Amino acid sequence: MFGKLEQIWKARDLRNNILFVLGMLVIFRFAAHIPVPGVNAVALKNLFASNQALGLMNIFAGGGMQNFSIVMMGVAPYITSSIIFQLLGMIIPSIEEMQKEESGRQKLNMWTRWLTVPLAAMQAYGMITLLRNSAAGIMEQMAPFDLFVVVLTITAGTIFLMWIGELITEKKVGNGISLLIFAGIVSGLLQNVRQIILTFDQSQLFMLIGFIVIALITIVGVVIINEGQRNIPVQYARQIRGNRSFGGTSTHLPLRVNMAGVIPIIFAISVVLFPSMIAQFLVHAKSAWIVNLAEGTIRLFNNQLFYGICYFLLVFAFTYFYTEVVFHPDRIAENLQKQGGFIPGIRPGKATSDYLSATAHKIILVGALFLSFIAVLPLIMKYFTGVQAYSIGGTSLLIVVSVVIETVKQIQAQLTMREYDGI
Repeated sequence: MFGKLEQIWKARDLRNNILFVLGMLVIFRFAAHIPVPGVNAVALKNLFASNQALGLMNIFAGGGMQNFSIVMMGVAPYITSSIIFQLLGMIIPSIEEMQKEESGRQKLNMWTRWLTVPLAAMQAYGMITLLRNSAAGIMEQMAPFDLFVVVLTITAGTIFLMWIGELITEKKVGNGISLLIFAGIVSGLLQNVRQIILTFDQSQLFMLIGFIVIALITIVGVVIINEGQRNIPVQYARQIRGNRSFGGTSTHLPLRVNMAGVIPIIFAISVVLFPSMIAQFLVHAKSAWIVNLAEGTIRLFNNQLFYGICYFLLVFAFTYFYTEVVFHPDRIAENLQKQGGFIPGIRPGKATSDYLSATAHKIILVGALFLSFIAVLPLIMKYFTGVQAYSIGGTSLLIVVSVVIETVKQIQAQLTMREYDGI
């Protein structure tokens, strides 16, 4: 390990890139502690600590939501915008064609940035309205102009983070958006460790050891599932052109166990929060039946058992759904056929596509069950222990481990490239 660190330090451009990324993350964490005026910070933190769904939203916002900072929405609107265009690619053929070309992808990236602006504004306004209605004393009443300024400030904060994320990605030492979320999670983890240390007593020793063991087992499981893949053997036919021979090699096509990453969890959070958010808007309606329906919806989704079952099933379903979005067996089969490749024992074309699709669905079952379990792990720990402070954020661990693995791989790739180039 120390040898690799020495190599990184000696590679001047790589060292400067890493230092630049660290500097950007420091700026992000500084902005995350600049609060928007008119908010009771203590009441807000208590609300986020007692609400599992809002806690998950805070994770994907990069940790700035519980402080009601100028970057409280984090990069969540940008992620939502990216997902929208990915889904549109399944519906609109012209967008699907654009996704295949470099110029088209650049144009889609520009559209994604533009769509992020109204999404950030709408989500900021929605969160302000939700906090006004969810608990008394969190937010003061604002004049329309003050509300406009706050929404504008939060929207500008999201665009600022989107810009920082893209700058980080250009340095090729990790995905910028993922690293911003990673920084927010790590910051919150350090705060939780500090709280545990301050409130620790000897009666909690065995419980604390148990949580540490479970956390380590979870990390190992995340690494195994995240790196797990099924290698499909591929054979390329030998072609003879003149006196020269081409092809005839054997390789493999990797199918990952977790192709969807944490996107299914993001989808599930959005869906499971939607009824409660709408109900919060309707709780002060004039019609009695609407008020009763809204209050019943809020009570139903505050039930931890019902919430946990819905969350588990949604993550499981969205894992299959998003895999269908990103995995295209027909394209893979077509490319293999064009390049003279085939899977031994499987006919090229549709038979290859059907085989890849069936194999992927079997593999995804393991990934879907694992993601669903990781998502509800904090609820399980809280149910058996009754301690909120020690509940392990399985989603947080999944993101942290995934980002670390991705970043290490990119740095390792740059070091390997320098070895080939003799730098």
